[in-house]
Amino acid sequence: MSEFRVRTDLAVEAKESFEEDNVEIRGVRIDEDYDTKNEINITRVVIETKNGAKAMGKPMGTYITLEAPNMAVPDEGYHREISRVLSKYIKELLGDFSKEHSVLIVGLGNREVTPDSLGPLVVNNLLITRHVVKEYGKYAMGKELVNSVSGIVPGVMAQTGMESAEIVKGVIKETNPDLLIVVDALAARSTKRLNRTIQITDTGINPGSGVGNHRNAINSEVMGIPVISIGVPTVVDAAVIVNDAMENMLHAMEDAESLKSIGNVLNTFNVAEKQELFRELLSPQLNTMFVTPKDIDETMKRLSFTISEALNMVFQTV
Repeated sequence: MSEFRVRTDLAVEAKESFEEDNVEIRGVRIDEDYDTKNEINITRVVIETKNGAKAMGKPMGTYITLEAPNMAVPDEGYHREISRVLSKYIKELLGDFSKEHSVLIVGLGNREVTPDSLGPLVVNNLLITRHVVKEYGKYAMGKELVNSVSGIVPGVMAQTGMESAEIVKGVIKETNPDLLIVVDALAARSTKRLNRTIQITDTGINPGSGVGNHRNAINSEVMGIPVISIGVPTVVDAAVIVNDAMENMLHAMEDAESLKSIGNVLNTFNVAEKQELFRELLSPQLNTMFVTPKDIDETMKRLSFTISEALNMVFQTV
């Protein structure tokens, strides 16, 4: 049980699982900041060594997580501020971005499945410029410096019979972009982070890994160019919900004299042991179930605009 880990695509949650077990991870540097104006908690996890990568179950690189509880609120002004903050951290991962670049933005996921439609919706909302620059030149955009932005939605293997990585690699070979941006929906292990968290990383992505559906990686090693991935957790494992409910029950047991002894026994379990126990209590039908909020339709539309606006801010201002 000590090696059990609930599926999560978020580096910040992988880090927390070690903290709960009082384990220090060598080769992993963690910095935290809080944006008081926009009420955003920013966590930067930098995996510096191979041992750190093995312990975290994540590739070496930088993972920046923006957590904003108010992101679930339909406030256009607030989401515009999130876009500005997000664009700032995307630029941080890009490094020196003072010259023109050719950028390919890939929206991973299945537009027919609402919780998995984030990537395609983001691409729909982007300001695409490559065709204009190629046809009329950069001065048609009214600027001295213009990034050439193109986008693609490769779909999923069940629709195309091809790995997303194969399609993207073929497009890169034909169009020769300088940079690849990948947007995808993620899985979390905490319900409080659903649709309230954005993760940016320079390590690329393994499509479908959060729900146990492993596909070929899309990263700089495979694609041959720098890859930045952006994701939002839109689903959680059913075991997570059971776990949250059981945790609340344990707290209630501590206040009830007749049930305190049972609560004390269960509290001796570490997080991984509790998760394994709760998973065993689930029926086979629930054991492979992933859950998303009921307002996911509107949430996906809102979050896709937030991310696409951030990308437009980054690549339309050189």
